[in-house]
Amino acid sequence: MRRLLFSGLLVASACFLSACSEQMPEDNSSEITDTISINLPPSLQASGEVSTFTMLSENAGPTTVSIAPDGDIWFTLSVANAIGRMSPDGSGMVEYPIPTPNSSPRIISLGADGNMWFSEHEGNKMGRITPSGEITEFALLTENSQPRAIALGSDGNIWIGMFAASKIGRITPQGEVTEFTIPTPDSGPRALAAGPDGNIWFSEFKAGKIGRITPQGEITEFPLPRPNTGPGDITAGADGNMWFLELNGNMDSTPVDGNRVARITMTGDITEFMIPSEGSTPINIAVGPDRNIWYTKNNTLGRVTPAGQITEFFIADGPARAVGLSAGSDRQTPERLIDKLWFTDPANNRVGYLNFE
Repeated sequence: MRRLLFSGLLVASACFLSACSEQMPEDNSSEITDTISINLPPSLQASGEVSTFTMLSENAGPTTVSIAPDGDIWFTLSVANAIGRMSPDGSGMVEYPIPTPNSSPRIISLGADGNMWFSEHEGNKMGRITPSGEITEFALLTENSQPRAIALGSDGNIWIGMFAASKIGRITPQGEVTEFTIPTPDSGPRALAAGPDGNIWFSEFKAGKIGRITPQGEITEFPLPRPNTGPGDITAGADGNMWFLELNGNMDSTPVDGNRVARITMTGDITEFMIPSEGSTPINIAVGPDRNIWYTKNNTLGRVTPAGQITEFFIADGPARAVGLSAGSDRQTPERLIDKLWFTDPANNRVGYLNFE
């Protein structure tokens, strides 16, 4: 395990924790001190301490991360074609190969059945893995649909964004699949999350819209204020609204001009906040232990307050590419949060966390 400590100064609406880093001695303790907490107080603050853990396989491609109720950390390995698991202190790391070759696992999330579920972007399947590592795969109905984002719905089913098919899918704990067509053709649903209203909210990357689907499959769409903004990852905020990212640059062979964090109310009102760092693109979004919105972008984690004030924290004293992000809520309303914000960094073949205290 590697620990880095960063410190810095808040300037205007953006703060960059600069590199006064110190490498800490290796911690060989196997004691697990992390616990799952409910509704942690908003007084928690990012300590600036970053701890990282290297994958077992070389160039494994850790992509997204999820936290089980027992505190174990689960993550997808898109290049190694496996699902990883470890204890919060990094001990007991194991990789479970996915039966379908080159399936490109993307998003992983806790299901209502206590298992972890994951999407196979190139395998065109949904996967389920038990706490003991047994994997079962379920084929989707539409061929080459490129399932990407998933989230547990209020109905106890896992909902799926099918990027290439422009559909939203639903799979029961028993593996029964239903698919719903989005009204806008070629909309490119890139991400989805459960909202406080009991519905699933999703981003339409190609159409520049945010969509909402009821448990019965009724879909409503909300256009974004500007064209070519490339809405990406989405999550439910602690303020009762949905928050999402607007991507930047050339994404999925599409040029987009976003580089913003945005908020949409349950009635569809949208507010955008410009990310202060230029270039590159934000990738994933989540609620942090402090109940603020956080996002990943290159070698930083960004924090967004309900008022839209943005602060960015470096996670490395060199190149990095933070992608996945979770403090426990995993694209649901933030009722289950721990005191660490976990992220994946495929550029350095590791997962890690920013500590809060």
